[in-house]
Formats: sequence, structure tokens, C-alpha cells
Amino acid sequence: MTDTQTHQPTQTQTQTMRHDGGGREVDVDVVVVGAGIAGLYLMKRLRDLGVGARAFETGDDVGGTWYWNRYPGARCDVESIDYQYSWDPELAEEWTWSERYATQPEILRYVNHVADKHDLRRDVTFETRIVDARWDDATSKWTIRTEPADGGPLETLTCRWYVMATGCLSAPKDPEIEGSDAFEGEVYVTGRWPHEGVDFTGKRVGVIGTGSSAIQSIPLIADEADEMVVFQRTPNFSLPARNGPPRPEKVERFEQADDYREEARWSSAGVPRDMPELGAMMVDEDTRRARYEQAWQEGTIFSLTGAYNDLFLNPESNATAAEFVRSKIRSKVDDPETAEILCPTTFPIGTKRLCLDTNYYETFNRGHVSLVDLRAEPIQRITATGVEVGAGDGASESRSFEFDAIVFATGFDAMTGAIVRVDIEGRDGLSLREKWAAGPQTYLGLMTEGFPNLFMVTGPQSPSVLSNMAVSIEQHVEWITDTIERLREDGHDVIEPTELAERAWVQHNDDFAGITLFTQANSWYMGANVAGKARAVLPYIGGVDRYRQTCVDVVEAD
Repeated sequence: MTDTQTHQPTQTQTQTMRHDGGGREVDVDVVVVGAGIAGLYLMKRLRDLGVGARAFETGDDVGGTWYWNRYPGARCDVESIDYQYSWDPELAEEWTWSERYATQPEILRYVNHVADKHDLRRDVTFETRIVDARWDDATSKWTIRTEPADGGPLETLTCRWYVMATGCLSAPKDPEIEGSDAFEGEVYVTGRWPHEGVDFTGKRVGVIGTGSSAIQSIPLIADEADEMVVFQRTPNFSLPARNGPPRPEKVERFEQADDYREEARWSSAGVPRDMPELGAMMVDEDTRRARYEQAWQEGTIFSLTGAYNDLFLNPESNATAAEFVRSKIRSKVDDPETAEILCPTTFPIGTKRLCLDTNYYETFNRGHVSLVDLRAEPIQRITATGVEVGAGDGASESRSFEFDAIVFATGFDAMTGAIVRVDIEGRDGLSLREKWAAGPQTYLGLMTEGFPNLFMVTGPQSPSVLSNMAVSIEQHVEWITDTIERLREDGHDVIEPTELAERAWVQHNDDFAGITLFTQANSWYMGANVAGKARAVLPYIGGVDRYRQTCVDVVEAD
């Protein structure tokens, strides 16, 4: 599908239906799943529109991903000034971020402040999960069943519109390791960290995984542990966060709030930045290295891969950026063998989300910290006392490690996991889990054919995780609530994408991804981190700006 076709929607892209009054009575107009950043803004918008809504949240308070992810070192990887609501201008005056990259506790305090200010908890049912949702074509209703955390009786309610605001990284992936439930010591999962915290002082700790949560937490756990062993299957590229107070020049730009935020909405990643005009191979090596060094010093996830305009398109260009970062890793890690194990070589840089760290690589210079390369010595099993590795290429015999605690930093069933874990049944008994078995099929990442009146916030095949999530969340919430308002005004009960429009959008996603390097990585962007999950490019790679224009065009074309 060409850009022109994408931006010229036809009357066949969505279909609405008008019903007589026979099936209009519902318990609540809208059911929202989740009370994180997306769910709270949904509840505020719907209340302002006079639409009755009720939200359900499995946690005992608001916060979403920032409620659950309390592991040591948890921070946002987008600068705090960018990662905040824009819909209430007073918030920027009421709230001053203490750090360039806020910690989880500070972000959670911010979300709580917003919930308190706008009284957003009153329509949220906490400690309750959605068991299933069933669409009834005869009444044009969703029937929702919920279950309280204490195992009490199920509640049934009906609604007209059903919105999944479950977050892209909210379904922790279970460890796929033999004996993972056999260990008799302390077991922790980064995505479900104890709220009271964990003291590792004097303990032998094993950390399995080296994704973002591990890269953030390993230096802090090492500060306490008596011994630490990190088990790494695939190394990741990480840049120094260079955290500290918010940068004065950033604060100055943000103070021109309206202009700055509008620029963010129409930027490629939801963060205002200068776009490069040259490809990496269009300059000499010294110029290229100087630009990478500047990006390295800037300390943002967008700086390095945004240094040149072809780093996601040209393998030769990408290789220059990847080798630059590998040279930095080698300069930070004292032991050459350990340094090489930490150097990613199996995927283009940026095709897995870049990480930001504070002294991650330097942690491996500490005498009580060691690294196990699972490509050479795969984990055979977890035992009652620890971890057994070996019998891989280059490993002549097995080795055993004994621990007091094991930390699983094994990531998430990203983007689709939290959605399909709820049993959602659309028209004619069609299960969403079954429909998406070969990969998600959506229209704009917002809706899916066969499931009328079902909306998703930052769903698969929208920019979501490739962008500043705060900007993408607001755009989706506003599009969904504006759509519901217009349906009510026009007397329509039902909206649903057509099969043709959905197929065209999926094809457009695949075509766009196919001209990039993203498909070369076995990443969670591709669903490759979950056994049995269909391989598909989950986020939309075309950018926030192109995507927003498409959504605008859809509305303007009626």
C-alpha cells in the first residue's frame, strides 16, 4: 500500500450501524481495562464528555506499568519533560521533575497527583480482573465478567464500547527454563517486584536476562550482593543515560509549551528533535565518528540511531553505528573476553529498543560480579539450590551455581500479550486469540474486524513502543473518545473496520517494516521472545507523524 493510498481513506474503511431502541440499555456506556497513564486519561475524557464509564484494574491503585515495575533502578527511558501529560497545562506548573530520567517512585507519585487532582479513582474498581468479554450482535452490547482478587463471586455487566488500555509491556513472560519452579531460595521477577523492596545484602544472586530491566537493576543489586552471576543469552546495546537534573536547554524549550508539544505530536518519535539530512556513508569516517560521539554524549535513546537518516535502512550504515557502540563497550570493560561477550553482533543496532544505563558495563569490572554466556553454556536446568549450565558449543562439561536468590529479568509478552490474555469473543463466537494466532490484524492498531466497538490504546500496528508513549497514548485516547462522541451524536450504536481496510493496513505495516532492518532481529518487536508466538512486526515503523496524519485523514474523509 502506498503512502498516498494510506492517506486517502475510502468509505469502505469503517462501517457504522444504526439500531432502533431495542438493544440500547447497558449498565455503563464504556468499560475500560487498566488504570495506568492511558486508562486514567480515558476516564477523564469520557467524564468530560458525559459518557458513563467504569475502569477495572488488577492492582490496588493507579499507575499501570509504574505501579508494577518497582525493580531497583526502574526509570523511564524518555526524558521526564517529554514523558508527561499535555492535556492539563497546570500540571507543568504544579510538577517539577527532579531528574532528567525520573525513577519509578517519582513517576508513580506524578500519576497519583494527577489521579488526586482530577478525582479519577472514583470510577475505577481496583484489585479486579476482566475474565472474559462477549459481543452480542442482537443487542449491540459487550457482556463483561469480572473477578475480584480475593476470589469472590464474578460480576457481570454490559457496555456499549470496550476499551483495552492494558499497556504494551504489562504481561510478564514466564521463564521458559526447565525447573524454573524448583528453586528453594528467593525468586523475583522484575515485572512483578515486591512493593516493600528487596534487600540483597550479603547474598549470592543470579540474574537471568540482560534486557532493559536487567541493565537498569544489575548495578544496584551488585551494590548489595555478596556475589552476583549474570546469565546472558543475547547482549543488548546500551547507552549511558547521563542522568542528573533536567537539562536547562530542554527546560527552556519546554517553557514554550504549546509550540513544543505540537512539535512533539508531529515528530517521528513523539519527541522534538532535528532530523538528519545525510546518510552515514555520505560523510567521511572522522565526521561520522564525531557525530556518533556527540550522540553518545547526549544520552538519549533517539540520538544515536537518529544521527543519520539511513541507519534503519542501510546495513552498511547501521554497522558503523553498531561498531562505534561496541568500541565503547570494550573501553569500559577491563576483561577483553567479558567485553566481547557483552558486545551485540547478531542484530542491527536499534532493531531492539536501545537501553539507557548508569554504569552497567562498568559493573562487570567488580570482583564479585561474573558473566555467563548462555550461547556457549546454555542453562540446562534450575535446581533446588541454583542454576546448572553447560553442554553447549565450547562447553566440555556442566557447571553449577548456588544462589540465595534468583532474579528473572525475562521480559514481557509485548503488545499483544495483555490483550489476548483476556478471553475476548467477537461476532459469531470468534476468539481474538484465535484471530491473532498468526499475528495481530488491526486497523490503525485501534480496532479489529469482527470485534465491533472494541478499541485498543497503543495496540499492535500503531507506533506505540517505537515512540514517546505519552504522546502516542494521548493521541489514541483522543481519537477513541472523539469517535465515541461522534457515534452518540449521530445516533450510531456500532463501529467496526471493514475486512478490506484491515488487510490493507496490515499489508502497509508489513511493507514498511520490510524495507527496514527490523525484521533481521529476533526481538520482542517481532514477538520472537515468546515461544510459539507468531513472528510479525508488532509496532508501526512509519513514525508518529505519518501515523497521526493517517488518523486525521480517516476522520476528515468520514
